[in-house]
Amino acid sequence: LNSENLFLNRAKIVMKIMGVWIPPPNESIISKIYKFIMMFFQYLILLFLIIYVFQMWGDLDAVSQAFYVLFTQASLCFKVTVFLVNKNMLMQLLKQMKSDIFAPKSAEHESILILYASKIKRLLLMFMIAAQTTCALWALKPLFDDVGSRKFPIDMWMPVTSENSPQYELGFVFQFVTITISAYMYFGVDSVALSMIMFGCAQIDIVKDKIMTIVSIHDAKEDERKKILQDNHKKLVECVIQHGAIASFIQITENAYHTYLFFQLTGSVGIYCMSALRILVIEWQSMQFFSIVSYLFVITSQLFIFCWCGHELTATSEDLHTVMYKCLWYEQDLKFKRDLCFAMMRMSRPMIFRAGHYVMLSRQTFVAILRMSYSYFAVLNQTKKN
Repeated sequence: LNSENLFLNRAKIVMKIMGVWIPPPNESIISKIYKFIMMFFQYLILLFLIIYVFQMWGDLDAVSQAFYVLFTQASLCFKVTVFLVNKNMLMQLLKQMKSDIFAPKSAEHESILILYASKIKRLLLMFMIAAQTTCALWALKPLFDDVGSRKFPIDMWMPVTSENSPQYELGFVFQFVTITISAYMYFGVDSVALSMIMFGCAQIDIVKDKIMTIVSIHDAKEDERKKILQDNHKKLVECVIQHGAIASFIQITENAYHTYLFFQLTGSVGIYCMSALRILVIEWQSMQFFSIVSYLFVITSQLFIFCWCGHELTATSEDLHTVMYKCLWYEQDLKFKRDLCFAMMRMSRPMIFRAGHYVMLSRQTFVAILRMSYSYFAVLNQTKKN
């Protein structure tokens, strides 16, 4: 069972097509140019949005309309840049996923890996479908809400005018294609970080399964007991070593991606506020209304997946020492019991994944961000009314 392909096959395919996956040692010039072009257009969209915000500064409606797209694009550029800069850490993580300590030793271990991979893939597929639906609604907005006005899908500064052809058609296609590519890049980068966290959760469950396979010596013959005790102690040592490898794996993952996760969490508050302000001033029958609602669903699902994965890691690891106690330790020798006590003390501390090495990813964090967003929205809405 190839754990890398099991957890990251979709992300690898998407990011290779986008040109931002780990390059081979002998990367060709064409591949480098393709990567540069893909990233150049993403930063170009970000520049156009920044120019538009400065032009509309002071107009709260116009700024709020552009801000949530601006932050999304800024977040994407930051994420992909961090991903490319930390490619050595990713290569180290992929190497660890293939190591012997993480290799499944039984059909039960394989089923645990498949179960966790299926969980994160389903959640990420939901996020991807919602993101592409939002892109489609943005493209349909000029066709339904602005009939005859020849507006672009997204309000931003453009070097071409919408009044003349084929400039309008070229600008329209440029925006739609670039934003669609952004959604796929978002999916790929997020898939890597989240899949690594879920891989850690699966390995913790494998440790639990291993410790519960400690064999009883109650009915064993006298000449077999020594061999069984040695095998049981070997299993315990293997579990301790694997737990340390999991902790190291999670720490490397946090070091590689904690910056953009923190950026995503803090920026989500502004996105919720600005999107809610837009919803209050537009008609609910319009395509723009449905596009903003769809966009809010995308951001909420993305935020929820981050927090859910962090919560799963903590919840899976915090009862590990309790599971260790459930094994048949009382039938083992003194050496096993002594080492089990040390192992339980070491594993009593749950693993926590933090964004920015500060904000703990958990369900409580998800609720706290939603509450904070509503508080800021209430203040902005009252200011707007006054």
